[in-house]
Amino acid sequence: MTQAQGGTKKVRVLVLAGYGLNCDHETAHAFDLAGGASHRIHINDLISGRVLLQDYDILVLGGGFSWADDHGAGVLEAVRLQHNIGEALQRFIEEGKLVLGICNGFQALVNLGFLPGFDADYKQKRVALTYNDCGNFRDDWVNLTANQQSPCVFTKGITELELPIRHGEGKFIAPAEVIKRLTDQGQIVFQYATPEGAVAGGNFPYNPNGSVEDIAGVCDPTGRIFGLMPHPEAFNHWTNHPGWTRRKVLSKRQGRRIDTELPVAMKIFKNAVEYIHE
Repeated sequence: MTQAQGGTKKVRVLVLAGYGLNCDHETAHAFDLAGGASHRIHINDLISGRVLLQDYDILVLGGGFSWADDHGAGVLEAVRLQHNIGEALQRFIEEGKLVLGICNGFQALVNLGFLPGFDADYKQKRVALTYNDCGNFRDDWVNLTANQQSPCVFTKGITELELPIRHGEGKFIAPAEVIKRLTDQGQIVFQYATPEGAVAGGNFPYNPNGSVEDIAGVCDPTGRIFGLMPHPEAFNHWTNHPGWTRRKVLSKRQGRRIDTELPVAMKIFKNAVEYIHE
């Protein structure tokens, strides 16, 4: 195992790759910037046993279009994982490790039943992510507000942030009783918001897909499994933002340098790495 400075073991991060998953490089890079040791692993190597899930601390199901979203976004990825390494995945969760699902990965976690994970039941599907109300694929930037009462490990210290989205099936839906329980237990982590920070209230384009209660991300009751539709890995450097030139000029006028600053989105990855260290 790779050693960090001072002999501390590096946090090992498994980022799934293959069959249409196309955000693995950015995701691995974000975790490396956060102090982890990322490994891009093809799903075939994981389900065949050539790579052992137990050797890792964090599992990441990233964005893309796994198996071309045939039969629905994230469905076939979830089926292959559950059928081949379902027991290993359950042990991974039981051992207190972390699972992150971004966009297509969020869809897969929902189909696996990992989210919402009520009563430590990580097999029952209770929620869904379906077609955007606008009727088309959305590629845009959105504002998010974070739930300060959430147990989510990944979002500690985050109040609001701006992230890119790129999805056609991002509408979060669930029965009213499930939404109530998610709310009562603080499992709604991110909600779509206006530029001023108010919850979007279902209004397009602030809520880009029509998600119930403007839900953009949820966690399980432990806070160790987290899924979200926006892409934090795509905002790992301040020049990723479409308004970076304006921000550069404004910062210069204020006598500040921003070329050494990490975007707020990077706290998601740093929080995960620090949690494992602790």
